[in-house]
Amino acid sequence: MWSRLPAFIALCVTLPVFAATAPVIETSAGKLRGVTVDDLNVFKGIPYALPPLGASRWKAPVSMPAWKGVRDATQFGAACVQPKPRAGSIYADEPPEMSEDCLFLNIWAPKNARKAPVFVWIYGGALTAGASNLSMYEGSKVASRGVVFVSINYRLGILGYLAHPQLSAESPEKISGNYGLKDQIEALRWIQRNIAAFGGDPANVTIAGESAGALSVMHLMTSPPARGLFAKAIAQSAYMISLPELKEPKYGGQSAESIGAQLATAINAPTLTALRSSDAATLVSAAARTGYFPMNNVDGRTLPRQIVDAFERGEQAKVPILAGFNEGEIRSLRILIPPVPAEAVTYESEIRARYADRADEFLKLYPSTNLEESILAITRDALYGWTAEKLVRSQTSLGERGFLYLFDHGYPAANSAGLHAFHAAEIPYVFGNIDRTAPDWPEIPDTSAERAFSDAMLEYWTSFARSGEPSASQQPDWPAYGSKRAYMHFAETPQPRTHLMPGMFELNDEVVCRRRAQGDQPWHWNVGIVAPALPPREGCAR
Repeated sequence: MWSRLPAFIALCVTLPVFAATAPVIETSAGKLRGVTVDDLNVFKGIPYALPPLGASRWKAPVSMPAWKGVRDATQFGAACVQPKPRAGSIYADEPPEMSEDCLFLNIWAPKNARKAPVFVWIYGGALTAGASNLSMYEGSKVASRGVVFVSINYRLGILGYLAHPQLSAESPEKISGNYGLKDQIEALRWIQRNIAAFGGDPANVTIAGESAGALSVMHLMTSPPARGLFAKAIAQSAYMISLPELKEPKYGGQSAESIGAQLATAINAPTLTALRSSDAATLVSAAARTGYFPMNNVDGRTLPRQIVDAFERGEQAKVPILAGFNEGEIRSLRILIPPVPAEAVTYESEIRARYADRADEFLKLYPSTNLEESILAITRDALYGWTAEKLVRSQTSLGERGFLYLFDHGYPAANSAGLHAFHAAEIPYVFGNIDRTAPDWPEIPDTSAERAFSDAMLEYWTSFARSGEPSASQQPDWPAYGSKRAYMHFAETPQPRTHLMPGMFELNDEVVCRRRAQGDQPWHWNVGIVAPALPPREGCAR
């Protein structure tokens, strides 16, 4: 790898002609030239680590060495290699360029920023897809609120999360997988070293993400190597699912190494030599066709234990958190639910057989009077609702501030498509980018009411990044979760309330606890009429 370094660095450096006002920043690896737009200094395609190519594929990221001259930072870098999006999906927004050379970040900073809060965005996409250069994540509106906004790329799919016995054997730590998470940690280290040069405060960094990005936020909160790299956390639609253990089968799943070895055989690349010599796009597509679902694994080092165990032990980062979920999460993710039973009696019979002593409580929360809505709600709460409240309760128990929300905002195009408050629907409002959504996203009307709603969410989020307290001018105060179990309800307008969905958290927390105690059941979307029989309560004190 090092023998190729001079040629690689030479390719990195360009010297185009810029206006005298183009900002030039000195970083730990060299100088960057960006562009000033509307009182913001914008830098794109900044490499925070060497490309993980060839023999570096499936290794931890390596910090970027110094280059000579001034590097152009006016164009986005390539997205990490990923499968083509499913046609017709509202989330389909294929990046214009993909490459294994993808470990880039982007910065939008107020022109005269000094020790400004830093907001780091980690995209979602099931750890399979996504990119920091998608239009919905454009950072100028966030930065215009006096915040330095950073968006990062990280490895995806088989390239980001493959664990394999041969990879573990060659590793000095005897572990493998979690490469995408290690990329995120390396990006945060780069930010600590360099963000002051862009006007940001390295002591006031907020990590934020949605869906798999929020899953990543939880991983970072429980990862010892990430400790001290951020001061606050935002988790939008996080899901605290059971993870594979690196070497041992547990919770009804295979070990991560076993999953990786079987995958390598299935795609006709059973050795590291075959895996590393394969074309990246071919690997990614072949893995996706097998149904491979990338996940971080509990390796004892990067992730010492299951996320929920770490939070219950109080081992996570002691930082304020803002977390929540959407009322219609599963309306756009119906692949996660089973077929709706034809009759209420079938539904009730299945629930009683599977939930035993908690069946009455279950049927009260998810009644048979509207089977489709109940089944949508069951999966929503098991994945996202329980997780959001678990996060704010856990941080509150540590003496940190926790702020909970429910996004329940609809608009005509979404509602008419049966997608009221769907998964990720809050993102364009949070970013102030209601006019920058994916091509098939239900169109948000450009009205004063929608803009005002977006302005409120944007201000709550950026004020939290600034001070750890979400607030917005001419909007109600957002109380911390605290003893009153307060939350903010984002419907037509933000409204503070208490006791979100009474009984929801307690039921799901009990189910997760029992499955963990038994040790042979996962806890995530195998709920409701497809749930395994609920283990007995022994070993799960609540």
